[in-house]
Amino acid sequence: MRATSPVIVGRDEEIGLLSSALDAVRRRSGRALFLLGEAGVGKSRLVGECAYRAYGLGMPVLRGRATSTGLVVPFRPLVEALSSRFRAAGTPTDPELTPYHPALARLVPEWRKDASPGYPETVVELAEALLRLLSVLGREAGCAILLEDLHDCDTETVAVVEYVIDNLADLPILLLGTLRPEPGAALDLVRSAERRHCAAVREMGPLDDAQVRALTGACLESPPEEIPEAVHRRLTERAAGNPYLLEVLLADLLDTGRLRRTDGEWVAADQAEDSVPSDIVRSWARRLERLDEPVRDLLLASATLGSQFSVTVLQTVTGFEDRALFTHLRSAVEAGVIAPDGAAPDRYAFRHSLTAEALISSLAPAERASLARRAAAAIEHSGRPLDENGRQLVASLQLAAGNRADAALQFAEAGRRLLASGAYGSAVVLLERAHPLAAEADRAAVAESLAVARAQGGDLDGALALADALPPIPARSEPAARRGEVHIELAWAAVMAERSADAARQVDAARALLGPSPPPGRRAALVVVEGHLALLPGHGQRLPGPADARRTVREAAETAEAQGLPVVACQGWQLLALLLREEGFDAADAALERMLALSTEHALPVWRVEALVRLGANAFMRTGDASRLVSARAAATELGALLLTRTVDGLLAMNAVLGARWQEAREIIDGSAEASARVGNLSAHRYLLLAGATMAAHRGRRQEMDRALAAFRRAGGEQSLLVPLQSGLCRAFGALLDEDRERALSGLDAALAWESDHPSYFYLSGRYGLRPLLRVLAGEADRAELAQVRASSGASLAWNRQFLELAEAVLLGREGDAAGAAGAMASFDVSSAPFPVARHLGLRLVAEAAGTDGWGEPVAWLRTAEEFFYGAGVKPVAFACRAALRQAGASVTQHRGGWDLIPSPLRTSGVTPREYEVFVLLPERPGNQQIARRLSISPRTVEKHMASLLSKTGRADRAALCEFAAECAVEPV
Repeated sequence: MRATSPVIVGRDEEIGLLSSALDAVRRRSGRALFLLGEAGVGKSRLVGECAYRAYGLGMPVLRGRATSTGLVVPFRPLVEALSSRFRAAGTPTDPELTPYHPALARLVPEWRKDASPGYPETVVELAEALLRLLSVLGREAGCAILLEDLHDCDTETVAVVEYVIDNLADLPILLLGTLRPEPGAALDLVRSAERRHCAAVREMGPLDDAQVRALTGACLESPPEEIPEAVHRRLTERAAGNPYLLEVLLADLLDTGRLRRTDGEWVAADQAEDSVPSDIVRSWARRLERLDEPVRDLLLASATLGSQFSVTVLQTVTGFEDRALFTHLRSAVEAGVIAPDGAAPDRYAFRHSLTAEALISSLAPAERASLARRAAAAIEHSGRPLDENGRQLVASLQLAAGNRADAALQFAEAGRRLLASGAYGSAVVLLERAHPLAAEADRAAVAESLAVARAQGGDLDGALALADALPPIPARSEPAARRGEVHIELAWAAVMAERSADAARQVDAARALLGPSPPPGRRAALVVVEGHLALLPGHGQRLPGPADARRTVREAAETAEAQGLPVVACQGWQLLALLLREEGFDAADAALERMLALSTEHALPVWRVEALVRLGANAFMRTGDASRLVSARAAATELGALLLTRTVDGLLAMNAVLGARWQEAREIIDGSAEASARVGNLSAHRYLLLAGATMAAHRGRRQEMDRALAAFRRAGGEQSLLVPLQSGLCRAFGALLDEDRERALSGLDAALAWESDHPSYFYLSGRYGLRPLLRVLAGEADRAELAQVRASSGASLAWNRQFLELAEAVLLGREGDAAGAAGAMASFDVSSAPFPVARHLGLRLVAEAAGTDGWGEPVAWLRTAEEFFYGAGVKPVAFACRAALRQAGASVTQHRGGWDLIPSPLRTSGVTPREYEVFVLLPERPGNQQIARRLSISPRTVEKHMASLLSKTGRADRAALCEFAAECAVEPV
């Protein structure tokens, strides 16, 4: 007889928390709540109550459970949760979710046709896609995702849950999780989230005496006061306040007749004094004895397989024919021991995980081991190939049978398969299980695989520590070849993490093992990883001469192709494309086209999109046209590669900045900067931050630029390859809009110095365009120097070409070749068309030289530049143009506006637009001479404006006025 309470007893506070969380989610205030408690304490009952209440509010409910069989199945609770919703409601068709179908393909089978085969989406990409999916599902009434038994789940699911709870604050999502207080990744996550105030945690204790009596009454459908005192005392002592144990013990009392209803009253027989564990085990043993022998054997075999089991595997182990098998399963269901698993038609589950444990505990140890051994042998010899789940099951059975070494081999093979599929966290778990179990002869190989899995999963420190602890082996042996490949993989992971010293150490270890003449494939892999390593900042080793480096890397890429190593070949062609930029962008593009063809041929979608992105970046640099980048982004989106998508967003943002498309740039940066940090794409995050700083610089907003560069520094930007762009494209260009050529040249010289000390293949820092122009204008560069710059491949880029054409025009004008200078200016008109700010700054820069040397149309250029910069709010350049026009004896257009830019309190005090232009410069505490240069006015005029500002603002002295201006925190107008 079953004794189950129809109501939840003693959990009013928990139900109140759930109700409050559901109400918050309906107001678009996301909540994460975890129920923490021992097995049987009632967590699942509360999850069911939450689901019931959510359904009543019209919320979509997604419910999944981790497997308690001991199998490591990546994302199982999430797959089950989404299936529970989509099986009934169908998959959502919102166009907003289309870009996320590929990333979610592992969770939603219906979307696998949209995914590119072989793309190993990262856990963070999948988590971001899941967050978007839940947001869409909860758009109208909120959404609840309920995940049970997280203590048993895989590390990938833990990582996804952590990402979701960290980012659901403003989304209509409730995440409810349950777990036992067992040490592990799930408990660590919950405690960390609680400390960070990202989640609420409710620890569920045992029921007290009154609650035990109330629960017993609910089970018996009788008033609590009718429960015999002896029964209540027994249940209180034996169940220790655990609802599940109470119900099991109560059912046993009813089944054995020790509690029965007589004449409308409950009557108790004598109660034996047994300990709690033996009580439960004996209870289940007695229930088994009352079942038919085939049903009993089936349940014992099922319990050996775990609390959840496959019908197919159970049939293999028991040997029952279909008819008999399902007859016995039906009998077990009717007895209330097992139930069909709603998540999969082929699976059944014990009604509680403790049930399976109790059944197994009813057997003698030798009998348990024998049963496990027979089950393992039946599965292994079934004739069906074992997938990673099957191997884990066999390993668990072998371990239960006492065969540690055989279990290790199965765990290790399952781990290697998960590693190959990209489930790095789960691979680590299985390989860590295998490592201490492995026989001495197998342990090193398991450790090597574990080191690679840790590195791929982001634990580079753990991987390196494990590699350091590997036992020594003879060089140039077969084990040394395998170990050498491990060191090469660790070196590549260290390069990707920008840890040059660790990468170099792994390369040295690989070379020591492989000897001076490694096999061609491994030699190619070493050359490629060493080439990428040499490009990292702070790495002492430099590449050989450019021609030698290009030849060596080309040979490595071709060798990798010939040896059937397409990934190494793609890495090589990618590196060669960078090196070939010095030779010319046509050659670089040819290497990328080869990479594209190879990745397409071998179905390597990540490398294919990498090739498209780099081809798009080259096209953008050469012409200023971003159309190929847009196509590359579409390919990355179709692939579900959120990391690559953010990389392209950075390039598109910088393209929009150079093209003065401020709104477009701002939308990209705002939409992707934070997202790139969330998905762990640090290089894209830095580039987006730099794009934001560069936009502020190109708009003449120095304070905004400084704030953005501070964020860039915090993200490690000054230890990255972006340093020369920060100094040249950002700071130096901004200095020119401040009319500070000395500071601009200083920034450009700093960029050049950095590039001289570090290998650099990025050509927008000013070295090949803006710096030569400023040196020509200052009379510091002659035609020979300019010719040398123009012979470089960087001179062919559209951004650089416009400045070099201006420099050519200035030199021709000085030489008296007015017609030649006019031709150079005509070329400048064409090449500068995509870059409005640079175009008008160029006109302002060369106008004075043209006026001095008597060529071109300097007055018209100054007027054009003045009108542009005045309209753009870049007043230092506008004022400089006005001053130059006056000096040339030309009329100057008067702009009488500007009152609307003055804050109301200052305007009320009588501050004029001209005075306000001085006021906004004061936070930097400049001297009068500096202000005069910035605004192209005389120092005497500055003095008059300062005196007027002191009077009108009521400040006692200049220091107080500067402090007041800083408090206003305004940008120069």
